[in-house]
Amino acid sequence: MFRRVFLLLATLLTASATPTLLGAQAVWPRHHTPQPTQAAITAADLMTRLYIFADDSMQGREMGTLGNVKGTDYIAAQLKRMGLEPAGDSGTYFQTVPYKTRTLDTASVIAVGSKRLALGTDWIPSSSVSADLRSVSVVYGGAFGDADHMISERQARGKLVVLSVPENTNFRALRGASVPGAAALALVTIHPNAAGRGGRGGFGRMMASFLLRPRGFVDDPDAPRPPGAPTTATPTVQISDDAAAALFSKPLDQLKVGASGRKASIHIRYRVEPAPFPSRNVVAIARGSDPQLAGEYVAIGAHNDHLGFNHNPVAEDSLRIFNHIVRPEGADDGRKQATPEQQAQVNTELAAYRALHPGPVRMDSIYNGADDDGSGSVTELEIAEKVAAMNPRPKRSILFVWHVGEEKGLLGSTYFTDHPTVPLDSIVAQLNMDMVGRGDADDETGRTKDGAPVHGGPGYVELVGSRRLSTELGDLIERVNTEDNHNLVFDYVFDVPGHPSRIYCRSDHYEYARWGIPITFFTTGLHSDYHQVSDEPEYIDYAHMAQIGNLVWDVAVHVADLNHRLVVDQPKPDPFGVCR
Repeated sequence: MFRRVFLLLATLLTASATPTLLGAQAVWPRHHTPQPTQAAITAADLMTRLYIFADDSMQGREMGTLGNVKGTDYIAAQLKRMGLEPAGDSGTYFQTVPYKTRTLDTASVIAVGSKRLALGTDWIPSSSVSADLRSVSVVYGGAFGDADHMISERQARGKLVVLSVPENTNFRALRGASVPGAAALALVTIHPNAAGRGGRGGFGRMMASFLLRPRGFVDDPDAPRPPGAPTTATPTVQISDDAAAALFSKPLDQLKVGASGRKASIHIRYRVEPAPFPSRNVVAIARGSDPQLAGEYVAIGAHNDHLGFNHNPVAEDSLRIFNHIVRPEGADDGRKQATPEQQAQVNTELAAYRALHPGPVRMDSIYNGADDDGSGSVTELEIAEKVAAMNPRPKRSILFVWHVGEEKGLLGSTYFTDHPTVPLDSIVAQLNMDMVGRGDADDETGRTKDGAPVHGGPGYVELVGSRRLSTELGDLIERVNTEDNHNLVFDYVFDVPGHPSRIYCRSDHYEYARWGIPITFFTTGLHSDYHQVSDEPEYIDYAHMAQIGNLVWDVAVHVADLNHRLVVDQPKPDPFGVCR
């Protein structure tokens, strides 16, 4: 392991960018002197841009922070230098997303008679909806997900409805819990053997901490809603086994649907405040050369945000060695613990590294997001620079969007497609790049549907969604890669229907696809630095990234120059349905 070799020609890179080693792995220097960029998409340009965009000074580019403002300022300044047309708000390159934070008032209370349930132990909020219910009737509503045996609207009307939740229910699915007519919902996880669980029900310290922290949201009352959708959400909480016992005289598994419980009072309040700094999509247009087709757009996207920073610095190099051995998919492997054999290997690798690098340990608390998604953002800038220099330009216009808030739940791309700065039906395709800077044979890029690990290799790139709406788009990408000698190796394993990773649903392209716009997601997948402070510019494969950037540019130009609009020959999804 640790056999990474970057195949960059010396003529592409400056002397300050000579690789060194981390253990036995080739890496680039910690710092790099910026060089002037050129119109071509090159490894050297990408290196210059990424060392700027993922620098510590950007503070991890978290949505709503000064660091993200700095990052989006950099993108906009580059677009202005290139001479691309601003397509944000009021003639600017920025579309401001109304991002706010909602914080639970710790004086919020749920009581059953004179007994107060303890916040964080007996109950935690599952929605972000206020409630003020005095002496409300409680009723058992059945099992979550069992539509055939669910409480009726008449039985639920005006009451606190308690639902039992099977133990392995996906947390995301719970966020959509609803019972028509209910005044509030309480969810309690049922375990095959509830004894010895400390009365916590289905939530522990990690989930409680997650649900109790301030939550960001986009305050957008004008967002499109499905026909017949309720205008207000239902207050929802998760409760412990002990809390459920306080509400009913019998265990839930002995209750019939509609069984009454003791009355309860629920008083939940939130404090809402704007984020400290503006949250911005960056939008620009390279206007097409054909007057008849310039009003249609090929969209290219990436996300400009990452995770910010914390106040608990860690030893970056030892973390990186540990993750590469024990947690090869980074945060997606976050619960894996080292076996004795793995720990011995970590100790050996770390000792070897320390011997080669005496001196102070490198401590780090900034999630630089070099690959996620600095790589996509700067590759998009390189594509923009190449398109800006084309003469003539493609027939259709190219729409460049750097979305904010992907890491918060696709917030910026949702807002852009809900409030597009060009007509949504004028976008003929969207090409999204998220994490395109890795994909080496030592990178575990994910797992197959059956759980087998997948690794990268020379020219590796995953394609997701390329034929989900338009077979023509998928075929065109294959043809461009072959005929124009890009020589990339496509991996479709993560586009298999029913894949548990749900990659199709996890990045900004889906917000276009749900409206019937053909998309393709380009990524080199996961790796051991995913969502870690070790996701730094020094670990990026710039030659590989340039290959992908040139392919995406070439595909965009081919789509823009078609004598017809891409054919959508597959069923369009319900834009308000569940992504699958």
